[in-house]
Amino acid sequence: RIRYRTYSQTLRRVAMASLAGRRWLGGLGGSWTRCSSERHAPGLFQLARFGTDTPADQYPDTDSESSDYNSRPTTPWVRTVVSGVDLLRNAKYNKGLGFTEGERDRLYLRGLLPPAVLSQDVQAERVLTNLNNMISPSRRLTYLMSLQERNERLFFHVLQNNIKDLLPLLQFPVLGEYCQKYSLMFRSVPRGIYLSLKDKGHVFSMLKNWPERRVKAICMTDGENVGTYGDLGVQAIGSPISRLAQVVALGGLDPSTCLPVVIDNGTDTERLLENPIYVGMKHRRVRGDAYYELVDEFLDAVQRRFGSSVMIDFQDMAYDVQHRLLSEYRHTFPVFSDVQFGLPILALSSVLASQRRTGLSLCDQRIILVGETPVLTAIAELLEEAIQRETRGETVLEVRKNIHVVDANGLLVRTRADAEGLEDHKLPYIEDSAECPDLLSAVKHIKPTVIIGISKDKPPFAFTKEVVEALCEGAERPLILPLSLRSAVDGSPGAGEMSAKDAFEWTKGRCFFADRHTGGHVATSVGDFTVSKMCTSHVFPGVALGTTMARLKLLRDDMFIEVAGTLANVVPDDILDSGSLMAPVEALPDVACHVAAGLAERAYRMGLATELPKPHNLLEHAYQSVYTPNYKKYR
Repeated sequence: RIRYRTYSQTLRRVAMASLAGRRWLGGLGGSWTRCSSERHAPGLFQLARFGTDTPADQYPDTDSESSDYNSRPTTPWVRTVVSGVDLLRNAKYNKGLGFTEGERDRLYLRGLLPPAVLSQDVQAERVLTNLNNMISPSRRLTYLMSLQERNERLFFHVLQNNIKDLLPLLQFPVLGEYCQKYSLMFRSVPRGIYLSLKDKGHVFSMLKNWPERRVKAICMTDGENVGTYGDLGVQAIGSPISRLAQVVALGGLDPSTCLPVVIDNGTDTERLLENPIYVGMKHRRVRGDAYYELVDEFLDAVQRRFGSSVMIDFQDMAYDVQHRLLSEYRHTFPVFSDVQFGLPILALSSVLASQRRTGLSLCDQRIILVGETPVLTAIAELLEEAIQRETRGETVLEVRKNIHVVDANGLLVRTRADAEGLEDHKLPYIEDSAECPDLLSAVKHIKPTVIIGISKDKPPFAFTKEVVEALCEGAERPLILPLSLRSAVDGSPGAGEMSAKDAFEWTKGRCFFADRHTGGHVATSVGDFTVSKMCTSHVFPGVALGTTMARLKLLRDDMFIEVAGTLANVVPDDILDSGSLMAPVEALPDVACHVAAGLAERAYRMGLATELPKPHNLLEHAYQSVYTPNYKKYR
């Protein structure tokens, strides 16, 4: 590869290569000529496709099927100052009609664009007009993603200034529909790193193909468990792309520091295996040692290439896979996962936010967790860790007396007939208590102040009117968090254990409520309420920014508890009085900066931050670190 060199340096290298053998130079399929074009800097060289002394008709037809075998190999690699058409095709630097008259002359764009010069704000209005003319949310997301491929700064400018309207497009269910159609919409534009089992042994060299060297955040998936859509294989690449877009728009990381990665170890979805245009490997999903060896090789390559302070975000994988990877690499990288850390942080922050009105401390709460998923255990573990730190003396066993788990067969107690065969994640929460075969009897027996429901599939119990009325008998202002993605009635996506309207009506407006579906105004017979949707966009952008600010090499539970406390404190009083527990969506960029400052402060106190010296004001430093997508002036 010929990089920037002086004229004499290049002549020497060409001469040395010629002495070593003319055959090597002939293999380049052309000759080295000095650039005479004014658009190239003096002293730079360019590889001509055909040599000046070789007639073009002597070269084979490049469109023929045998051209790959009969023609000489060429080197399609030229590095120079980008200008002209190449500049318009470069999403990182392209400004579209935002190039000024002077820039069009200097960068050889005159005649390649319509004569109008539009500011970035006017271009943003054009984008919003196009979006508003589209009815289908998936088409709107497709348009946004194509804008990111053409004009990166305009994409993030539009996104940052229209968070409330556009953020739902980057989340489920719209994101799931986009991923399902990814094979149809695939373009040969590098959007991430694709690794398959056939790449074992070559991962580090593949990672060097990524054009950016200062990577600070990686979102990685294998597409096995994409929301309610199941196994989408390599098409799940849309999930890390959209997630990192949120990290940039909300958390303020530079887009050049973000890397989406998909591990293609096959798929078990029949329609994808039979689809001729599916862009992934067409074989059954490979699990076990072969899979983990590939992931290990990739993360070793990341450490060699980018260092150990790169945040690794595992998403849309099977829970057991995520759990194993998090356990294995938690002391090597700052690792994160929504199901293992994001949802537990949101649950804890909701409990802490409600304390501002109930006056109850964590150790005074009686919490019931309802569902059939190991995520319940992750929530319970962070809750008990926070309670233990508040009490500063109670043992884990004493703390667990405040946390109760209800599965499909009722309350977890030792006298249950199936107690011997319970899954491992449930065993720590078996208690010595009376049997309660259903949720209603468990609520009447425990009299909880907090009820949290979360299940991977159809929830085992709905939060019925009888359950909610029994809940109100033991709590003045109960906290209700139905976090399942499927309805407890028919298992369909889009609803959880209960609706916000029923929660407020059945509690006569006394409850605090949050779920993963409802956001905005809720009109009921007992009054009007404002609910903020509980989504991990409140968490991971700030965690990514804080990890980068402090240059952390690991994340601890103490930091996540600090993040939960920060999220609880940034909820405005008027929002809290309306029954909501989350800051509004339009405030998410500010929330991310507060979360980053809180996490970094805890890291510095624990001695785990490697970015020294410590900034005097971490919150101010967080705001100053935020990426701004405004157009830059070019020489």
